[in-house]
Amino acid sequence: MSQSQEVNHEKLMNLFGNVFSHISGAVGLMMSYLGDQTGLYAKIEELGSCSAKTLAEATDMDERYLQEWLSSNAAHGYITYDGDSKEFSLSPEQAIVFCREGEPQCLQGLIQGVIGQIAKEDVALDVFKTGRGRPWGEHHACCFCGTDRFFRPAYVSHLVDEWIPSISGAEEKLKAGGRVADIGCGLGSTTILMAETYPNSHIYGYDFHEPSIKEAQERATEKGLTNITFKVADSKEIPDGDFDLACIFDALHDMGDPVGVASGIKNILNEEGRFMLVEPYAEDDLKDNLNPSSAMMYGFSTLICVPTSRAQEVALCLGAQAGPKRLTEVLNQSGFEKVRISDSTTNNLVFEALK
Repeated sequence: MSQSQEVNHEKLMNLFGNVFSHISGAVGLMMSYLGDQTGLYAKIEELGSCSAKTLAEATDMDERYLQEWLSSNAAHGYITYDGDSKEFSLSPEQAIVFCREGEPQCLQGLIQGVIGQIAKEDVALDVFKTGRGRPWGEHHACCFCGTDRFFRPAYVSHLVDEWIPSISGAEEKLKAGGRVADIGCGLGSTTILMAETYPNSHIYGYDFHEPSIKEAQERATEKGLTNITFKVADSKEIPDGDFDLACIFDALHDMGDPVGVASGIKNILNEEGRFMLVEPYAEDDLKDNLNPSSAMMYGFSTLICVPTSRAQEVALCLGAQAGPKRLTEVLNQSGFEKVRISDSTTNNLVFEALK
């Protein structure tokens, strides 16, 4: 834009206010992260109402720091402040968002994911400037934990009750006893959920990130699950076969060669096998994705998804907002001739693919 162009002051101030609110919100995310990692939100809910001094005594933390932290939270609307009693508390709604782990509206996993990117901002800047790939293992540990915490409630809410029943014949097969491949399983939340729900079936979880597989196995062992197996494996080279159902949850777009991965999946399914693909919700055209949710997903795609794909062979770089048309093309190119959207939520698209 030429500097000689006249500036519309109203538009300028609207933009300024919008960006300023985002900056304030970024500080709020850091305050939320501190409250999550220290257990402060949970302690406030337990106490019911407290001053900074009371909270300091209950947590053995510094009262002066807590006064500033509480004040920032109250100014953001994250915590409720009573001017008469000069005490702080959490409303039921605030408790759900900030400390009720497992609630679909709890945002701490997403916040943790953002903090994980900020923690390695030097790496993010180098990747962005150079255009190099960034392997999954190069991210901060918050990326793995935050991703799992953010997506897990949606899986708990939808996977067993809606998504699997939307895949023709899948629910009946798994109840009777079948074989399931959960590919790109990460910390194993979906794998464990299916193993718990379908005890007659055996669920296999595969991921190329060994630390995640070790954590997933520990979680399954703690639950005493015997119908579950975790293996470190490249998504294109799954070592087992004869599966009744193969699944990928919010991970195909991170893969370097999604066509090759889907083609490999086709080969490990039995004749009646189904491929269930779950991806972030998006429309096909950018103009239809100009909203806060897609803005966030495009941002994570810039920092995580596309660099992860670029670090692998082929490096197709689908991105986290590929949309149904592009994803269907990928599945068709891999040899799945029959593809349909079997279900959807505000955050996800669910595809059924048949040979």
